[in-house]
Amino acid sequence: MQQRSSDSHPVGGMVEWAASRQPVDYLEAVRAMEARVARIAADEACEFVWLLEHAPIYTAGTSARAGDLILPDRFPVLPTGRGGKFTYHGPGQRVIYVMLDVKRRGGDVRAFVSALEGWIIATLAELGVAGETRAGRVGIWVRRPGDGEGEDKIAAIGLRLRRWVSLHGASLNVSPDLSHYDGIVPCGIAEHGVTSLAHLGHAASMEVVDNALKAQFESRFGPTRAASAPVAEPLRAEH
Repeated sequence: MQQRSSDSHPVGGMVEWAASRQPVDYLEAVRAMEARVARIAADEACEFVWLLEHAPIYTAGTSARAGDLILPDRFPVLPTGRGGKFTYHGPGQRVIYVMLDVKRRGGDVRAFVSALEGWIIATLAELGVAGETRAGRVGIWVRRPGDGEGEDKIAAIGLRLRRWVSLHGASLNVSPDLSHYDGIVPCGIAEHGVTSLAHLGHAASMEVVDNALKAQFESRFGPTRAASAPVAEPLRAEH
């Protein structure tokens, strides 16, 4: 799913790429993402990929079930416009906000999701981990070492489209505290666990992970250029 020619976009067709090195407040990040997506949809800005981390938080997707929130007082719980159920964000997890024009890239949402999955799987392969997809289960899975039957989730994918531009994206567990997942049924799937690169014995710095993500993204979606992280628009005062 390659980027179309530069003539198809007013700012040259190259995806801007930014990585925040300090945790970003979730609500501020969402406001910044939504503002950028509106500009992309209006042909006022180019596509954008933003890598970041959040402080510990549970987010509820549009299909979240109350029964999947086991410890509601452990961390803040916030609704989100992405698809899916409950998930966790926190330090040591690379959150990837993907703001791409799906219509320009063929208009096939399933193919777009498949391309995102392939991107994450290729990134994991570069880092020495075999990631796989499963029918009926969103996200990227790995076989549990020493257990022929067990599987754990290492990356989640949750998207929303607004005027054909994607919001949210994926999260990859690099070295989070996996006990933080105990407060929810991650993505509504109770019969499987979660894991991380560190838990699997593949320790990697966030910078190494970011470099792998960028290299594999460019091989599938087209070139990128460095940019600053987006800035959240201030909330409007109520009158």
